[in-house]
Amino acid sequence: MPQTSARPLAIFGGTFDPVHLGHLSVAWEAAELLDAEVRLLPVSVPPHRAPPIATAAQRVAILRAALQGQSRLTLDTRELDRPGPSYTIDTLHELRAEQGERPLVLLLGADAFAGLASWHRWRELFAATHIGVLSRPGVATALPDALEREVAGRRIADAAELRAWPAGKVIELTVTPLEISATRIRELLAAGRDPRYLLPAGLFDDPALLAPYRNPAA
Repeated sequence: MPQTSARPLAIFGGTFDPVHLGHLSVAWEAAELLDAEVRLLPVSVPPHRAPPIATAAQRVAILRAALQGQSRLTLDTRELDRPGPSYTIDTLHELRAEQGERPLVLLLGADAFAGLASWHRWRELFAATHIGVLSRPGVATALPDALEREVAGRRIADAAELRAWPAGKVIELTVTPLEISATRIRELLAAGRDPRYLLPAGLFDDPALLAPYRNPAA
């Protein structure tokens, strides 16, 4: 089993409406655990939920401000540049074509991973990427039978092993979750309140960044 020399590329998707410290803290921790580059990929039209309040351009501006001053987490806007629903498998095929045999890791929260069998062409994901499940310490999530059968034999415990294959493995990453809700942040902003310690400090430097949520009907 040859060891590849490529540093893994991990992707962490979401509406990021808005991005908050909960998103950034688990992405940062995953980057450290995997020794990986992590890209945040804001979705355009999420297939499983209501569309974002902020526009694509507004969410990108918020993300750019949030990611300033560090280089471990970066922004990838490809799903915003592609028309139609944001299907993860399409993004992974694009990245695979660009990255060659470099290990790819799709980062998912434990709840999202448990629902993976409802995703578009979900079985193809394992041929395109590893999956890093962001889990809470001491909390196990039950998987539906179809998904459990698919991941049987794919699980590994050592992040260094991911470098030996471009895709196909599942690793649990125990991270420190911050109980922060984007929905609650939007409610606070709409009520004229200031969620100062729930969002990156840089977002408060420019009042225009959070204006879509303070004035959601504008």
